[in-house]
Amino acid sequence: MVGVSGSARRPSRTSSLVELLGREVSRRRETDFTLVDVAGIGPGLGAFARSDLPAAGEAALRAIEGADALIVGSPIYKGSYSGLFKHLFDLVDPLALAGIPVVVAATGGGRRHALTVEHQLRPLFGFFAALTLPTSVYASDEDFSDGALTDPGTLDRVRQAASELAAHARPSARTAAPVSLQRVA
Repeated sequence: MVGVSGSARRPSRTSSLVELLGREVSRRRETDFTLVDVAGIGPGLGAFARSDLPAAGEAALRAIEGADALIVGSPIYKGSYSGLFKHLFDLVDPLALAGIPVVVAATGGGRRHALTVEHQLRPLFGFFAALTLPTSVYASDEDFSDGALTDPGTLDRVRQAASELAAHARPSARTAAPVSLQRVA
């Protein structure tokens, strides 16, 4: 299972949300979890072509394209997902995510950005013919306390989305390892 955080900052509420979703899925089924963090790839992510990416960027793309399941999250800026998040997915092979179950998530400054998940993230993964799962998660600033998600309703959505992903994730051809968190970039 691969989580993708489209935040260019650390610490990041988006990364925290993606990691929480990963932990919740891992409570429901044995899996390993890799976090692709665009903040860790660095300025080389701005390459015009995949062949020009730094090693961390290529490793991130290989992780995404080889995933059995994805949890993707982006901070919302001015009504849209982050440019770095989109650019990373612009470099993903268009056929690589077909049928892969995906939980879409986002964070933003207020509730008015909540529909971005439905109107922008879902269509992006529809292009890839990925299986976007029914429950998405949006969390605003007020849902966090000291960097941790604390809002009961949002935590319920996290649990529901994790249950859906645990049920739909394809078994890996590799031998599943106990829960581990690995960072790419």
